[in-house]
Amino acid sequence: MSRRVRVAVLMGGRSSEHEISVASARSVLESLDPDRYEPVTVEIGRDGRWELGSGNGRELPAGSAAETLPVPTSKVPDTLGEVDVVIPVLHGPFGEDGTVQGLLELADVPYVGAGVLGSALAMDKD
Repeated sequence: MSRRVRVAVLMGGRSSEHEISVASARSVLESLDPDRYEPVTVEIGRDGRWELGSGNGRELPAGSAAETLPVPTSKVPDTLGEVDVVIPVLHGPFGEDGTVQGLLELADVPYVGAGVLGSALAMDKD
């Protein structure tokens, strides 16, 4: 059997849509085939802190995270550099607007979804 793809599911965020993002991430996690994917959960708190989930990755972080990461400003947390791909399941500002996509691109971490420009343009609903 080939190696499972290690996937970081990025959720939460600083926006008012934090809880919606967590619910969306739960759907993504439930959809991942455990024979093909090894999920890692990363929740961005309302305060901007990044928390790693513990266990098999299907459980969402709930305050008892395996590790608390600083708000990434000049570099992406090491954990994201150890995954094959990031699925950003973020809504609203500080996630859906291209900011996280830009951070991932600067760190050369592969991710799915729209890029920086597409995300930024789509965020301007007017």
